[in-house]
Amino acid sequence: MDGYLGVIVIVALVALLAAGGLFLLLRPGGKAAPPPVEPPETVPLPEEKEKRPAGEEGEGATTILPPPVKPAEPMVVVPEVEVPPPSAGRMVRLRSRLARSQSALGRGLLDLLSRDRLDDEVWDEIEELLLTADVGVAPTRAVVEELRTRVKVLGSRTPEEVRGLLREQLLAQVNPDLDRTLQVRRHGERCAVVLVVGVNGTGKTTTTGKLARSLIGDGKTVVLGAADTFRAAAADQLQTWGDRVGAEVVRGPEGGDPASVAFDATAKGIADKVDVVIVDTAGRLHTKTGLMDELGKVKRVIEKKATVDEVLLVLDATTGQNGMRQAQVFAEVVNITGIALTKLDGTAKGGIVISVQRELGVPVKLAGLGEGPDDLAPFDPEVFVDAILGD
Repeated sequence: MDGYLGVIVIVALVALLAAGGLFLLLRPGGKAAPPPVEPPETVPLPEEKEKRPAGEEGEGATTILPPPVKPAEPMVVVPEVEVPPPSAGRMVRLRSRLARSQSALGRGLLDLLSRDRLDDEVWDEIEELLLTADVGVAPTRAVVEELRTRVKVLGSRTPEEVRGLLREQLLAQVNPDLDRTLQVRRHGERCAVVLVVGVNGTGKTTTTGKLARSLIGDGKTVVLGAADTFRAAAADQLQTWGDRVGAEVVRGPEGGDPASVAFDATAKGIADKVDVVIVDTAGRLHTKTGLMDELGKVKRVIEKKATVDEVLLVLDATTGQNGMRQAQVFAEVVNITGIALTKLDGTAKGGIVISVQRELGVPVKLAGLGEGPDDLAPFDPEVFVDAILGD
């Protein structure tokens, strides 16, 4: 009995101790087990936040931000293909530019021929004026002699008669009967080929680009051959002209064989069935025989694929008689069929039109009358002479 009571006492003590320990743990200030660590609150992305109705503001309101903007990727700008105007009537539209540069010659001749008395001294002045304008010695003498004869026949002269006489003589020297048509018509399945030649600085590459633009304005398709492989800038310049009007440009490596580029351009034109292939050659110094021989090679290589229909010599009208010497050397290497006179609006020496035609026996077919893309015009003899004489 005493043993049974002892067990009960021991159990009661253990229960009291357990209850006291629990009390110590739970009472304020007591050391309790640390609370479990909760993960940090996740902040939603702007587009995931709850949207509040418009006008609802206050504590906890959410500001909706736009999603981050990615940097824009660089855009490739494709040049817009232009539609050039047709070439017909261009020289008439550009006549005022020509008149500004040539009017001094016309006024001087009209004033001299209108004098009451035309003695030898006046005729010498007329001759000098024509020579200064680069008309050339032989054409000048022909004009003066014919004028002297006609004046004697007329006797008294009105201003209208003087102007008519002078116009007739100048027009005769420019020769309106020469065929100035560009040979750019297809030959059945074969395209026409135009070879553009000339020394550095005459505007040869620019003239090539403007000619392509003019032909496309007339409804023709064109391939350009950048055979000036010695100047990367020339090929780049021609590429720019081609891109503007949608003409494909055949190029070669810098310093490569110009004849190879000319051949490839011709082959491309035939394969694509275009109307005209225009080949721009390197600017040759007429004193370098080797380079001139290479120009002859370019022409021969083209002729393995097609006929060279037109060989245009580009001359700077401001160079005067020096341009004449250049023209004569080129004529010995390739068979020049026409002349493109550039900067004709920037010189008072328009008489080179007369002298270069007389010396080479080929017509001026194109006239450069400004720096604009459409300032290359088919040469019109009557417009030219009328611009010299003025209204």
